[in-house]
Amino acid sequence: MNARTAPAEAGADAIARPPLVREFLLVAGLFLVYKLGRQLATGHTGQALHNARRVWDLERAVHLPGEGAVQSALLHGDTLVRLSNTYYATVHFPATAAFLVWLYLRRPAHYVWARRVLAAVTAAALVLPFTFPLAPPRMLGATGLVDTARVYGPSVYGPPQTDHLSNQYAAMPSLHFGWALMVAVGLIVATRSRLRWLWLLHPLVTLLVIVGTANHYWLDAIVATAMLGVALALIHPPHRTADGASTTRTRRSGRGSGRRMPVSPEAPVLAGAGR
Repeated sequence: MNARTAPAEAGADAIARPPLVREFLLVAGLFLVYKLGRQLATGHTGQALHNARRVWDLERAVHLPGEGAVQSALLHGDTLVRLSNTYYATVHFPATAAFLVWLYLRRPAHYVWARRVLAAVTAAALVLPFTFPLAPPRMLGATGLVDTARVYGPSVYGPPQTDHLSNQYAAMPSLHFGWALMVAVGLIVATRSRLRWLWLLHPLVTLLVIVGTANHYWLDAIVATAMLGVALALIHPPHRTADGASTTRTRRSGRGSGRRMPVSPEAPVLAGAGR
């Protein structure tokens, strides 16, 4: 990196990066609201099972692929189904947290955008369990699906009657899928590697896992995608230059001057800058 541009870029990052303690509290609050909000929507067992039958019938009416086909593929071997259960239980929160930490450290402007999108999607998703409680397919006998976590392990859920840590009747939308898709979108937008599109494998694997383990319907993922699409349409990412750096980057103007001037996206970029 050229020495003349290093102080300016460091200063720009410092300006764009929000205070660490405040962001830690905000993100921790987001996860806490996610957990507590779903807990408040418990106690609608009858309506949740009724809605499950409606969703199942709707998917068949519009000829969506059967969830059973995905589960049958997983059940070909105990190892694969256990890996799927482990993925469902352990990847969701850590992957999202790692995504936000990386953006905070390396792409602070994109971090603020991603945090706002995730907060908007999560807040919208917490409304549905109140208005449309939904039992997952593993609880609906008409599906013929196996509760793979209970049969093969590991499982993050106990019996619904005694599980006080989660609301198992809040299958729609699937924030497992919604957050995974946002992680992929965020990394694709914030980076410029030719291989960045491979991040789409994360939501793809997540989709197959949540359906194959009978924790979600296809429609849960479709609704989550629609919610994320609305959030992305309303909350725009920062613009980036050809080298992947934010257009909010600044440079010093003149010798001995502390004044910073914006760098135009069309301005030439020195070799090594922004890496």
